Amino acid sequence: MQPLELERNVTDANVYDNTVARFREARIGLPTFAQLADPSRIPAKIRAALAGVGPDDAHPLNLFRVNWFNDDTRRGLAPVPAHVVLPKALTGVDARIVVAFGDRFPMIRAHKVLAAYGCLVPRVITGQFDPTRHRAIWPSTGNYCRGGVAISRIMDCRGVAVLPEGMSRERFAWLEDWVVDPSDIIRTPGTESNVKEIYDRCKELAADPENVIFNQFSEFGNYIAHYLATGSALLHVFDAMHDEEPELRLRAFVSATGSAGTIAAGDFLKEHAGSLTVAVEALECATMLRNGFGEHNIQGIGDKHIPFIHNVMATDVVVAVSDRATDRLGVLFNTETGRAYLGGRRSVPSEGMDALPSLGLSSIANILGAIKTAKYYDMGPDDVIVTVATDGAAMYGSERDLALGKYFAGDFDEVAAGEVFGEHLLGATTDHLLELSREDRERIFNLGYFTWVEQQGMSIEEFRIRKNPGFWKDLPTIVTDWDRMIDEFNARTGALEAG
Repeated sequence: MQPLELERNVTDANVYDNTVARFREARIGLPTFAQLADPSRIPAKIRAALAGVGPDDAHPLNLFRVNWFNDDTRRGLAPVPAHVVLPKALTGVDARIVVAFGDRFPMIRAHKVLAAYGCLVPRVITGQFDPTRHRAIWPSTGNYCRGGVAISRIMDCRGVAVLPEGMSRERFAWLEDWVVDPSDIIRTPGTESNVKEIYDRCKELAADPENVIFNQFSEFGNYIAHYLATGSALLHVFDAMHDEEPELRLRAFVSATGSAGTIAAGDFLKEHAGSLTVAVEALECATMLRNGFGEHNIQGIGDKHIPFIHNVMATDVVVAVSDRATDRLGVLFNTETGRAYLGGRRSVPSEGMDALPSLGLSSIANILGAIKTAKYYDMGPDDVIVTVATDGAAMYGSERDLALGKYFAGDFDEVAAGEVFGEHLLGATTDHLLELSREDRERIFNLGYFTWVEQQGMSIEEFRIRKNPGFWKDLPTIVTDWDRMIDEFNARTGALEAG
């Protein structure tokens, strides 16, 4: 594996020419990273053409919707990314917990489609990926492989999803509708925590030179896309709040580590607003917190290892959340009984109630991590914590059915709703939370050695260089070259001029 091959020039002219010809024929134009971070830069001609394209269509123009600024219809642009400031009636804390909605993204209704674009496009414009013969392999525990399949399909190449067989039925149903062939869905043993099994299958697939592995845990395009696009989107949300209330302070960004793509936004926010970066993981598999292991059901979080693209040395806090809480709150938020309890007995206002369908399991984990952070630091009403709802509740209907049987014997009544609310929201505590010292960061950093050097064959030099803050500071500078190359590529294909 060679994760540091962040090319700034074309490496294979023949592959590049093949790709230009394919994209010219299919009329595929590519947005720049700057346009995804700030969609107002997208040419008016393209925005007008998008009016005739559905947000879930397998259409190349939907590449320009891979951003945080889609409005509630997902057809137009909003001046501020869609989000909610959760009411105190729901969180129990004075701090403003702001949640940006990932289900406004096109095709997969999850923000992982941004990560997939950030990983594939640099390979395309540098001649490292040939859509006329290569297959894009997308290892994931769910949303990233869906994003990869979607991006592959509308970029006219073959995408293959590799994910654990125990993930939600809704994920597989979506994949079955989008893949070119049923064999392009590869099921590996286990569930959310079985990441190594995914790696092992990808190692087998990599033996075929026509398979290109886009491992989100080690692809720096994932980090760079989120640093720029997610980081700037969240700062835009805070700035809009700050314009109305100048006394507000951005105190923290909270994100489940997953592949450690999204948490890259914490580096952006730390640089521009001085906020803390809080990493969330599953209590049942507390890897950063305890060097632990285990299984859990917070789908959307990879674990039992430290992602290669996680800037561990810039992470300030680790907090663990139990899947008992996320599973049970998923039922509370998405059943008639639970919603009646929240809107009635708990007087949760309409903006809070309206946000509930946008909260999937890892989204709920992020919110609980934010609540615990607010309580630990005794934050007040002028303190803002930002986080993301990576996907919505629609992806977890089958998981709610399982939770109903597991925790409530199939009978979820008002008493059960009150117990869930009291235990997991009002009763959220500051346990399983650690402010990281230098020694703690080094311990977590070193833990990654076993995955990346011993198992995956990284060099010790590649591994160690990521401990240097300058390495991470320099990474996003490559976007200037990538955007120049995207513009040159588009000019070669003529796809955007064709309309």
